[in-house]
Amino acid sequence: MRSPFVMAPAIILSACTALPEIGTGPSAADPAIAVPPARYTPVLAGTVDYRPVAPKSWVDSNRQVAPKEKGK
Repeated sequence: MRSPFVMAPAIILSACTALPEIGTGPSAADPAIAVPPARYTPVLAGTVDYRPVAPKSWVDSNRQVAPKEKGK
């Protein structure tokens, strides 16, 4: 009968303890950690120029996509 009265305060007080510090890698606050230098990359690097061009002939465009004739 006495056991629940002793266990209840222990369980309640255990919730008030500080959580352990989780170490997942080097600390960001450690000045001894080597950091790679930042490199400049232009914002428009790798973009394609989409300026308007002159229209192509429909005849030439249709000949390029038409199926090849067999036997000729």
